[in-house]
Amino acid sequence: MFSHISSRLRASAIAVAALGTTVALAAPAGPALAAPSDTAPVAARSAGADRTTTTTTVAAAPAAWAAGTRAYLVITAPGGTSAVSGAVTSNGGSVFATYDAIGVIVAHSTSASFAASMRTVGGVQQVGATRTSDVPADAYNPALPANPAQSATTLTESNRWDMTQIKADQAWAVTTGSATVKVGVLDTGVDDQHQDIAPNFNAADSASCAYGKADTRTGAWRDVGTHGTHVAGTIAAAKNGKGVIGVAPGVKISSVRIAEPTSSLFFAENTICGFVWAGDHGFKVTNNSYYTDPWQFNCPDNVDQAAIIEGVRRAQAYAEGKGSLQVAAAGNSNYDLANKTTDSESPNDSTPVTRTITNACIDIPTELPGVVTVAAQASGGAKASYSNFGNGVIDVAAPGGDGSTQVYSTLPGGKYGNMSGTSMASPHVTGVAALIASQNPTFTPAQIRDQLGVQATDRACPSDARCTGTSTKNGFFGEGAVDALKAVGGSTPPPGAYFENLADVTIVDNATVESPITVSGVTGNAPATLKVGVDIKHTYIGDLKVDLVAPDGSVYTLHNRTGSGTDNIAQTYTVNASAEVANGVWKLRVNDNASQDTGKIDAWNLTF
Repeated sequence: MFSHISSRLRASAIAVAALGTTVALAAPAGPALAAPSDTAPVAARSAGADRTTTTTTVAAAPAAWAAGTRAYLVITAPGGTSAVSGAVTSNGGSVFATYDAIGVIVAHSTSASFAASMRTVGGVQQVGATRTSDVPADAYNPALPANPAQSATTLTESNRWDMTQIKADQAWAVTTGSATVKVGVLDTGVDDQHQDIAPNFNAADSASCAYGKADTRTGAWRDVGTHGTHVAGTIAAAKNGKGVIGVAPGVKISSVRIAEPTSSLFFAENTICGFVWAGDHGFKVTNNSYYTDPWQFNCPDNVDQAAIIEGVRRAQAYAEGKGSLQVAAAGNSNYDLANKTTDSESPNDSTPVTRTITNACIDIPTELPGVVTVAAQASGGAKASYSNFGNGVIDVAAPGGDGSTQVYSTLPGGKYGNMSGTSMASPHVTGVAALIASQNPTFTPAQIRDQLGVQATDRACPSDARCTGTSTKNGFFGEGAVDALKAVGGSTPPPGAYFENLADVTIVDNATVESPITVSGVTGNAPATLKVGVDIKHTYIGDLKVDLVAPDGSVYTLHNRTGSGTDNIAQTYTVNASAEVANGVWKLRVNDNASQDTGKIDAWNLTF
């Protein structure tokens, strides 16, 4: 399996910037950042804010945590949990939380026979362990995450490659989104004090769902890593002249932390709590850039995993029934989700083993009915090297970054930095969905989901046998790349024929190299707005002259030794090539005019 990008969090290592300084950090790990003086119980309410749900009840937990405590889902008919709660206790367990509207009890027990005993109880439909490790003691008296000190920034907003790729920068001229639209970030938490997030943060509907029940204390929603804050900024960082702008900078963001501290794992009971919370609190869209731990794929022929599938499925259906659309990252293992054969990453809370699986085993919540599954694109529009794929599984694609060209967004403490992953692609789609909801306030989740496909720009399969399907729907891009401008009703010319070359070409010092694309099947001349997408990895672009060479040898200069010490060229140029016959061999010519700095043409493309 692909290893250099975290598959669980679905994001890569990051780089952080504060006041323009960049520092390399490790991948988000979610250390426990506790407020040691806080001893308030989980159910305590913040002063002046009543954020209880209407579907969850919490029973008294055991007086003290015990080694060997495991968590289970006990599933009954909806409305039937009270009838079997007594059996939980009599069979050596305790009721930790109850979601009666969907018929789910979160139970804890130290008894190895608990699940088997509960499966014989009348009214119990399924029982399954949600983890292969102990429930942490922190579950009974959770420490609050730290509230990080904030760094002011001198960074100003600019048009980033990911926003221009989906035309979000053009969509903002139509709308930045409605403040009546609430978006839930189900993740490692969100730094609500960040200068680019605070203007749009909705504390009244934020909570922690770590361990499987809502903790509404002020700050329980804060980030135990960095991942959730980065995701939140991509969705709705404020358009305030600072740092970055989110896809939908006018909507409201709520944080539902479902990652547990220390491990940063997202167990089934946490996800269930998050989805029920989303439904009860009116979230129009939620972003889910994770898979439900500890199983990368849950298989219905395993009694524990079958209960996980059913519990999370019911919670998602409940949220959707309340008007909430779920958007989820496809994953970062370069895995064909339509042709599953093995799982070598599970269980990730103990010792993973390699097992044979089939397509009956699913990645949740990504593959649940109704969830929008998002693949990642590189800056040139190609499938990101790490992105999972699968014909009939992927719904749409969006920028996730690849290699040195990553997605830049917010990080805790007023900082900014880069990440790559389907985790970064998913919030772009969530933002577009929020714009659709803003323009169409009566739309149901199904209508928003359909519109995401309608407005997407078709992307045909490249010359890669793994990509199957049609030019309008395939395993790499689903129904296409999301387009924020079309999503808000803006006009954009329909895309023409698309050609690309993904082969690497090494750029040699003081030399000229070329990368060809053969164009065929296009009638007449090239357009006056020929789009030339260029992805060059080079450590000093001031050395480079980059030209487009037409089939007849005519040269169109795209970049001429500007940018000084800036790294890399990831840009789409518009060329008036209307004097050129479209069909033939077009070339991207790169001339390196100095020594020491080298690189490569990573990819380039033409859209007629």
